[in-house]
Amino acid sequence: MNFLRGVMGGQAAGPQPTGAETIQKLCDRVASSTLLEDRRDAVRALKALSKKYRMEVGTQAMDHLVTILQTDRSDSEILGYSLDTLYNIICNDEEEEQDENTQKQTDDLGALFTEKFIQDPERITLLLTLLEEFDFHVRWPAVKLLTALLKSQGTQVQGIILVSPMGVSRLMDLLADSREVIRNDGLLLLQQLTKGNAAIQKIVAFENAFERLLDIITEEGSSDGGIVVEDCLLLLLNLLKNNSSNQNFFKEGSYIQRMKPWFEVGDDNSGWSAQKVTNLHLMLQLVRVMVSPVNSPGATASCQKCMFQCGLLQQLCTILMATGVPADILTETINTVSEVIRGSQINQDYFASVNAPSNPPRPAIVVLLMSMVNERQPFVLRCAVLYCFQCFLYKNQKGQGEIVATLLPSTIDANSISAGQLLCGGLFSADSLSNWCAAVALAHALQDNLTQKEQLLRVQLATSLGKPPVSLLQQCTNILSQGSKVQTRVGLLMLLCTWISNCPIAVTHFLHNQDNVPFLTAQISENLGEDERLVQGLCALLLGICIYYNDNSLENYTKEKLKQLIEKRIGKENFVEKLGFITKHELYSRAALKPQPVFPSPEQMLFDHEFTKLVKDLEGVITKAVHKSSEEEKKEEEVKKTLEQHDNIVTQYKELIREQDAQIQELKEQVASLSSQNEQMQATVTQQLSQIQQHKDQYNILKLKLGKESQSQSSSSQGDSSQVNGLQTEELSQLREELDELRKQHAVLQTQLAERDALITTLQSSSQTTESPAGGSDNTELQQELEALRSQVQSQSLEISHLKTERQELLRRAEAESSNAASPSDGSLDASAVAELENRLAAQTSETEKMKRSVVELEQQLAAATSTAAILQTEKEKLQSEVQESKKEQDDLLMLLADQDQKIHSLKKRLKDLGQMVEDEDDLDTKDQTSDDDDDEDEDEDE
Repeated sequence: MNFLRGVMGGQAAGPQPTGAETIQKLCDRVASSTLLEDRRDAVRALKALSKKYRMEVGTQAMDHLVTILQTDRSDSEILGYSLDTLYNIICNDEEEEQDENTQKQTDDLGALFTEKFIQDPERITLLLTLLEEFDFHVRWPAVKLLTALLKSQGTQVQGIILVSPMGVSRLMDLLADSREVIRNDGLLLLQQLTKGNAAIQKIVAFENAFERLLDIITEEGSSDGGIVVEDCLLLLLNLLKNNSSNQNFFKEGSYIQRMKPWFEVGDDNSGWSAQKVTNLHLMLQLVRVMVSPVNSPGATASCQKCMFQCGLLQQLCTILMATGVPADILTETINTVSEVIRGSQINQDYFASVNAPSNPPRPAIVVLLMSMVNERQPFVLRCAVLYCFQCFLYKNQKGQGEIVATLLPSTIDANSISAGQLLCGGLFSADSLSNWCAAVALAHALQDNLTQKEQLLRVQLATSLGKPPVSLLQQCTNILSQGSKVQTRVGLLMLLCTWISNCPIAVTHFLHNQDNVPFLTAQISENLGEDERLVQGLCALLLGICIYYNDNSLENYTKEKLKQLIEKRIGKENFVEKLGFITKHELYSRAALKPQPVFPSPEQMLFDHEFTKLVKDLEGVITKAVHKSSEEEKKEEEVKKTLEQHDNIVTQYKELIREQDAQIQELKEQVASLSSQNEQMQATVTQQLSQIQQHKDQYNILKLKLGKESQSQSSSSQGDSSQVNGLQTEELSQLREELDELRKQHAVLQTQLAERDALITTLQSSSQTTESPAGGSDNTELQQELEALRSQVQSQSLEISHLKTERQELLRRAEAESSNAASPSDGSLDASAVAELENRLAAQTSETEKMKRSVVELEQQLAAATSTAAILQTEKEKLQSEVQESKKEQDDLLMLLADQDQKIHSLKKRLKDLGQMVEDEDDLDTKDQTSDDDDDEDEDEDE
């Protein structure tokens, strides 16, 4: 202890030891002391000396301190001293200001000790294990030490943590610590851990990081929160930026909806704190990360749709139109809204409907354009408004038409300011930056839209009183010829190149002015300074577009004459060299990187991102067009015409095949319909047959019943003669009942005949409208039904014969009774009963005759149905033969198309040999080519 007191500041006689000697003695004490208290005091002394003697402590004590961490796990105090000492020798943070050389030496020292510490990966694993200690004096220093290691050697430490079991999970547990100091430093640790490592970012995200971080942001007060909110937002940016997997997980977890409350602002937006501005700026960046143009189009579109549905876009537009919002927040909000609506039709339509809270209300687009063409507005704000306008028109032909329509004479409203008027005003103002922004904005209204390029040719401008109006195209060329600033001329040339590209009508209008071509050739041929080289390149591009998209409608400026003019006045090689000045410019590659116009100063604002794409597409084809001879062009035109003819022929055959396919499909549908109808008819016939069988069974039962009753009557007639009159009366009543039953049965049979007639009529009508081969089977069933009816008629005739026999028996018995002196009244009664029976018998006989005639008619109808079925069978065979012929014709067409395809390929090969670029047709089906070429060969043979 006396030794330690001397080290810690006690005065002793004699020479004082140096710092290195003292540290060496302390290290020996740490290594050799057996008492925990002595080792603890020695480590405490090393901690006190570690900042002043960083080099000495780091070189001599690091291994001893690591040993303490491994062996003295039970004492939290010595662990804390050891971790603090290691943090002091590794961390480069110094409170006092240092000069540049000293700071560099300090950084090198921290990197040196960090590299020494992580030579053994088990040391990082040891620190991760110490994080499980809940003691504040152990956990907090361990967090700070890991953070310092990650700052110094992030990639190596990330690799060690990544392969360590449960390493990332232990670090994520820090966010759940109830002690805010550890939680907040845990945020800083995770920030360093997730920098530039996609694998760790994914693991952290799937450890429920989004939920925890959003909860912390809400607890801390969202945008009104402090530095902790800022740390959470920085960590979220690390997890989401350039990580499509985490972005998709964030969207699928419905976390985008939880961002909406962040952007709720009140009416009074004055006096925002610097921390709130920082927080809101990071929140806007987080939204932009989800809809960045560098993301995949599908993921961006999905996030844009989600932001509209949850109301986030509406909330951002509210901030956009609010008053008192700080300028940098307003600028970042404009950039955020720009990327939320970029390429999304529904979001672009909503943005077009947003109005500023003014009197009278004005569209938000108009208010923003007013800021863009106002030279007193901040430069970054004007760039943001231009980006917003570009994103509003990106893949939005509806919006492009609305902007161009505000320039047309029929839609101009003198009482209000429109977007077109603001663009024209900026295009011709004295501010070169306004000229450039307005020209680029107007070019985006024409991007990939031939209709609007032609519509803009109708715009007329009034230059001054008493002079006729001039077209917008002419006014742009007039300003070019006046020799304005480079930025203005570059903007106008980009507008003209975008305008007349892929629009032969606009090229004709441009060439119609006799001064334009001489001006361009003069600009290209002159030897100007470095600043004018870009203008020369753009003039060469504009003249090349006039050659490439020239339809030769002007005799003085055909393709051939313009190329001759270039060869005489400029020279082909010189022209191509000047054209290459565009892509060689240092600002060209910077503008080609991303759509957002970001420039360090207004003077460097020269290139637009979409224009760089146009230059890339046209530079090569213009160079080839200038070098081509007239003969090559003629050959190329002939080949193009031939290809167009072949394309027309192929198109015709494709249409023919489509028609045949449609007819075949229609016939298949008809066959399916007829098959279903046939099945329904068969089901109906089966049902009718079952009903007939039921009637037959009922008839047989009645027949048996009548036979039994007749037998009982004959046996009773041979009984006692004293009961003859009474029995005869009972038999007559029974006969009357039987006759009534026979009438009912006859009526039932007539009803059945009528049903069969209706069934035959239905079968005949259905057989005339269907092509089913089941007609033969239906006729066979009708024949069976006729045979059944004939048998019924025969049985009915037998019954009538039986009735006649019974009548004769009754007459004979009546005569025998009359001879036995029966009473006169009884005799007269028997005679009248017999007469009534004869009348009924005659009626039954006539009805039976009618049934026979019905059977004859049914046979005739059956014969007619049989002939109809035969006719339908013939028609069906004829239709099948027509289908076979159609298939044969289609095969011939396929063979013809194959030959035609070989011809087209040979022509394309000839074009390629001539140096002409030929685009392949990806959407042409191989089967369609073969069938179409076969048909073409057939037609040639017929001719």
